[in-house]
Amino acid sequence: MIYRKRNNRVTRRTFLKGIGAGVVAVPWIVPGSALGLDGTVSPANRTNVALIGRGCMGSGHLHWLVGDPAVQVMAVCDVDKTRREEGRQIVEDEYTARRLAGKGGSCASVNDYREVLARPDIDAVIIATPDHWHSLISIHAARAGKDVYCEKPVSLTIEQGRTLVDVVRRYGRVFQTGTQYRSIPAIRKIVNFVRAGGLGKIKSVFIHWDWVYVPTFGNSRMPLTPVLPEEAVPEGLDWGMWVGPSAWHSYNNSYHRNPIPGVVPWTFCDDFGAGAVTNHHSHSADVIQYAIGMEESGPVEVIHPSSGQFPTMTCRYASGVLVHHVDHWDQVKKLYGAVPESAKLDGSFGGVIVGERGWVTTMKSDIDGGPESIFKEMGLLVRTANVGANNHHENWFQCIKTRARPSAHEEIGHRAASMGHLVALSFKLGRSLKWDPVTERFQGDDEANRLCSRAMREPWRI
Repeated sequence: MIYRKRNNRVTRRTFLKGIGAGVVAVPWIVPGSALGLDGTVSPANRTNVALIGRGCMGSGHLHWLVGDPAVQVMAVCDVDKTRREEGRQIVEDEYTARRLAGKGGSCASVNDYREVLARPDIDAVIIATPDHWHSLISIHAARAGKDVYCEKPVSLTIEQGRTLVDVVRRYGRVFQTGTQYRSIPAIRKIVNFVRAGGLGKIKSVFIHWDWVYVPTFGNSRMPLTPVLPEEAVPEGLDWGMWVGPSAWHSYNNSYHRNPIPGVVPWTFCDDFGAGAVTNHHSHSADVIQYAIGMEESGPVEVIHPSSGQFPTMTCRYASGVLVHHVDHWDQVKKLYGAVPESAKLDGSFGGVIVGERGWVTTMKSDIDGGPESIFKEMGLLVRTANVGANNHHENWFQCIKTRARPSAHEEIGHRAASMGHLVALSFKLGRSLKWDPVTERFQGDDEANRLCSRAMREPWRI
């Protein structure tokens, strides 16, 4: 890959230094795999991919990638040597066992993601790092000419998300957010039914707002920044790179440890994660905003319970739709009386949608609703959201070839994260907020607007 700046060739060292400081030259490259020539999977026509971040979610992505004959995994990048070496070995063993021509022994083990982005033979990256790296690596990848699949949430602040959207569009990249739940056939049927007016005018929507457990503190509505005792950094872990653009925290195994303890152990820390937004709220917000036709917009007001209007945090949209954030699903029945007592409300990753003609759930569990006739109308014969039955990765790879917009593109990912950020800001400030989803500014509220962004630790910047 050649990078040009004032008609002089930029060296690899200059590129790595520039991308770390946020100054990147324009890439002159069109990946052959993005042209979708004849639909074959010859080595010349495979999509060359690198995985950045091999924690719990990254391991799942890697398992999927090595089984796709149209994909070649060129590198596994992680600041934890054990994780990246295990990932590299998985790739090479799989390719060797399947005797795939041109694939054996070709996967690199990389500590610094900037080395991945500097390689001209890599077309796309999957980013499954902790949240505080999502926007930054996505932005750097887009500037380096790579297509991007990024886990949710795509940002820790609203400003980060907007910058990501702008950069992805400026460089013409194909970006997919990891909200796979929207790509499940049963969920798509429900969403399309609601969007087409199947429930009539939507009265209200209910979404679950998670608590987060904070070490030394306990359950909290918001991620916090507890002071944790400094511990010895495990051998092979580049802790400085793990912290990266975040405010500095000395190593503690509550943030990172092997073996992998769960999906997002660091989510309790405000500098690394976004609490409920990190957990399943981004999935839920994505499906809900998709169903009400607001997946590329947002609410116009966040109503705090202290206002006395509603018993729980509530988002109001310009259409009049109200999205109530509940502590648990029983509140939908007991606080709001929105569904029958017999309603089966269980799970996460979605919500409860109530309209003039009936109601329906979109959670990660058995699907319920009423009246019975709406299921016949939407043609939903199996009332289970089968998480494994989605085409989210396939949609991204197809769009890499066609250059179309994926089903959960950059704007959708940004707006799903923003919904959670807005609710979190209202909770933090303890009052209701007026929001303009077009300008993405709070109306007449300088304090709230300042919280839409945060500084990054030097030398990192977007």
